[in-house]
Amino acid sequence: MVMQGPAVFIDLTLEDQAQELRKYFKSLGAEISEEKSSKGIEDDLHKIIGVCDVCFKDGDPTEIDGILNSIVSIMVTIPLDRGENIVLAFCEKLTKAPEIPLAKVCLQSLWRLFNNLEHSSPLRYHVYYHLVQVAKQCDQVREVFSSVDQLKGQFVQCPPSNEQMQKMYRLLHDVLKDTNSELAAKVMIELLGTYTSENASVAREDAMKCIVTALADPNTFLLDPLLSLKPVRFLEGELIHDLLSVFVSEKLSSYLNFYKNHKEFVTSQGLNHEQNMKKMRLLSFMQLAETYPEMTFEQLQKELQIQEEEVEPFIIEVLKTKLVRARMDQKNRKVHISSTMHRTFGRPQWQQLYDLLCLWKNNLNVVEGGMRSVAAAQKDILLKLNYSLQTVSLEIR
Repeated sequence: MVMQGPAVFIDLTLEDQAQELRKYFKSLGAEISEEKSSKGIEDDLHKIIGVCDVCFKDGDPTEIDGILNSIVSIMVTIPLDRGENIVLAFCEKLTKAPEIPLAKVCLQSLWRLFNNLEHSSPLRYHVYYHLVQVAKQCDQVREVFSSVDQLKGQFVQCPPSNEQMQKMYRLLHDVLKDTNSELAAKVMIELLGTYTSENASVAREDAMKCIVTALADPNTFLLDPLLSLKPVRFLEGELIHDLLSVFVSEKLSSYLNFYKNHKEFVTSQGLNHEQNMKKMRLLSFMQLAETYPEMTFEQLQKELQIQEEEVEPFIIEVLKTKLVRARMDQKNRKVHISSTMHRTFGRPQWQQLYDLLCLWKNNLNVVEGGMRSVAAAQKDILLKLNYSLQTVSLEIR
C-alpha cells in the first residue's frame, strides 16, 4: 500500500532546514551554494529542487525518502500564490526517477505532498496528475486510481476545470490501456462525456480511442451506449463507426465481410482479428439466445463458423462469462437457454422490462389478496373459537 502519512517536520526554522538541505546536496556534488538565499525561502526551495535528483544516483531509498520528505515539509508551508511553480518543479523532478525502487520512494513523497495540501488547493490536481505518471513507472496505478468516482472524490472542494479533467482522463487511459482495458474503457467513456454538442466535433481522436479500447476489451460486451455519445455520433459514416455498429448489433458474418474489405484498417487500429472473431462469436451467440430458447450444435456450427469439436468448449467459455445462463445437453447435442444479457437495450427491451414489472406487480397483488383472505379466514376462526369457549364456560358455571 502506498504511504499516505503526514510530512515530518524537524525542530528547525524553515531557513535552517533549507540550509541543511543545501549542505547535503553540496556534499553529493550538486552545483549549489551552502548559504541561504537572500531572496527568501521560496528561492531556496527552487534551487534545492533544481538539484534534488542528485541523490537518486547510488542513493539509499530510505535516506532519499527522508530527504524528499524534508523538502515536502517546507513546501507545504509556502502560501498558494507563491508555491505553484515550486510544486510543479518538484513534481517534474520526481517523475524522472530512474529505477522502480526510487520511483516508489518518489510516489510516497508525492502522496505526502498531495495529502498535506489544503483540500481547497488547486495544486492538488497537478500533484495527482504527476502521481499517476510516477505510479505507472512502478506499477502502482491501482494504488492511486481505482475508479472515476474515487478520482472525483479527491477534488470535491476544488474541482478541476473541464479541460484539466480531459487531460487527466487521457493520461489515465494511456497508463491503463495495456494492463486494465476494462477500467481504461470506463475512463475513456467518462472523457467523451465531458464534451458537449458544441465541441464534440473536436473529440474525434478521443472518440476513436474509446471505440478501439471497448472493442479490444475482452470483458466489454455492452457496446450500444457508445453510439449515444456525442463525439461518437460525429464519426458516423467513417469506418470506425461502421465497425462499432457491427459489434453492437450484427452477427459474425457481418464482421467477416467488414474485415475482408477493410483488413488494413482493422490492423491499423491495433485490433487483433482473432480476438475480434472470438468476441463476435460470443456476441452472436447472445443474439441467437434472445431468439432461440433451444439451439442445436449443428446450428451453432453454422452460425458461429466453428468445427464440430469446438462447439462444446465454446459453450463452456460462454457460460464462464455469465453473459448467458444455459444448460448443455450433450446427449441430444443441444443447448437450452434460460436467460441472456441483451447486446442492445433499446425501446423493445424497455417494453419487455415494463411488461415483466407489470406482471410482477399483478402477481404481488394476487399474493396480497390471497394473504388478506387467509388472514380474514384465520380471524373468523379465532372469533368463532373464542365464542365457543365463552359458551362452554357459561355452561360449566
